[in-house]
Amino acid sequence: MSQNKKLFPDLVKELGTIHPITQIKSEILTLLEKIGFDSIDGPEIETEEYNFDMLNIKKTHPARQMHDTFYVQNKDFVLRTHTSPVQIRGMLEQKPPIAFCSAGKVYRKDDDSTHLPMFHQVEGIYVDENVNFTHLKSLIYKIVTSLFGSKVKIRFRPSYFPFTEPSAEVDILYEDSDQWLEILGCGIVNPKVLENCDIDPNKYSGLAFGLGVERMAMLRYGVSDIRDFYKSNLDFLRQFK
Repeated sequence: MSQNKKLFPDLVKELGTIHPITQIKSEILTLLEKIGFDSIDGPEIETEEYNFDMLNIKKTHPARQMHDTFYVQNKDFVLRTHTSPVQIRGMLEQKPPIAFCSAGKVYRKDDDSTHLPMFHQVEGIYVDENVNFTHLKSLIYKIVTSLFGSKVKIRFRPSYFPFTEPSAEVDILYEDSDQWLEILGCGIVNPKVLENCDIDPNKYSGLAFGLGVERMAMLRYGVSDIRDFYKSNLDFLRQFK
């Protein structure tokens, strides 16, 4: 070791750092685990049943078209388009009350300054008796203020997702800004999804949310091009220590 120090003094001085995407992902998971969510994992290569059908995504939905989704083995499988199939697997294995969060890579046919064909998501689901939108809003406020500070303003906009009803998208507004920025989607779990997992929707209800880790990192660090995170540019990565 002493010999290496003499030969490569600059290499020994400079230590590596955790990638900014990993930092944000770990921060969100740590928060959710403190609240009471169990972290679970699932496969990145999924069946259409788990990726679409069980989540009430119909055969005619645009997300199931070849131009949006990566299919493999003659359409027998897909590269998962979201981490929601992990929640389905969790609900099939365990009955309420349940609180799961999952994080990992997902794949879609996008590639520009704000989208990548591979990116990371964090999702969460909580199912119990009498879960309602008030619980969802309280949870979202905890997540957002933890990431962006207590001074950030938050608004919920009505939206549509096949697996939640009602559904909403969440925007934030910084104190010194006049532009609302979308950060995540959420909603009350659709009763059809609960039925698909053999959970009685007359007895139980749930909340769910999903966010893009790269999107959060772009907003946190003021990065304008998502592709910068994966160019292996040391000058860029050294900023995040």
